[in-house]
Amino acid sequence: MTYDAVRTAIMALEQPERASFVSRYFKTHPGQYGEGDVFLGLSMPQQHALSRQFSTMPTVEVEQLVRDSYHECRMVGLLIWTLQAKQGGNLVRQELAARYVANRSYINNWDLVDSSCPTILGLLLLTNDRSILYELAEENHLWSQRIAIVTTWQFIRHNVFSDTFALAEKLLSHQHDLIHKAIGWMLREVGKRDKEALNEFLRDHIRQLPRTALRSAIERHEPTQRQYFMTL
Repeated sequence: MTYDAVRTAIMALEQPERASFVSRYFKTHPGQYGEGDVFLGLSMPQQHALSRQFSTMPTVEVEQLVRDSYHECRMVGLLIWTLQAKQGGNLVRQELAARYVANRSYINNWDLVDSSCPTILGLLLLTNDRSILYELAEENHLWSQRIAIVTTWQFIRHNVFSDTFALAEKLLSHQHDLIHKAIGWMLREVGKRDKEALNEFLRDHIRQLPRTALRSAIERHEPTQRQYFMTL
């Protein structure tokens, strides 16, 4: 299970026509958030299947996938690490989290972030110091900041909301729509479990909360409640 062998298996599934469409979807043109990213056109089911097939691949070999120039190679590598984090103990999770953070410059699109950080970072941080998320949120780097807020999805699943609220508050003034969407998504997840906690946060921050984030956060509210918050 070497990097070269797994990369060859990924390349064999290349679909050029689909790759062209996916490249547009993930905004790879100059000046867009995914500028310069290169796609092979694999579907997500194909990438998940490959990650399961090679789930015992050595960590250092997976790291080469995570650093690959092709988006799907990076995704397969991250999905392998995700499976290994789920199956491993604390020491395994510590190593994977450290490598994940060290390689964050390669985790450079929202699908890569969202598919990986809640497990690779989130599982470890459930029972460990979470200051790394606040450090990532302070970086002037879109994907580090999205990693920070989306990782809290793991905490939300365990009914822990404090970090979601704290990081959302820290990122309220962010200019990028992808951060607004991530904040709204995480707040909506909180609301699925504790609507009053969400509503309290909304009332406290309604004037600072970007409209995109607010609309997403209240997506599951009753129409009258949505109208109430949209007109505050």
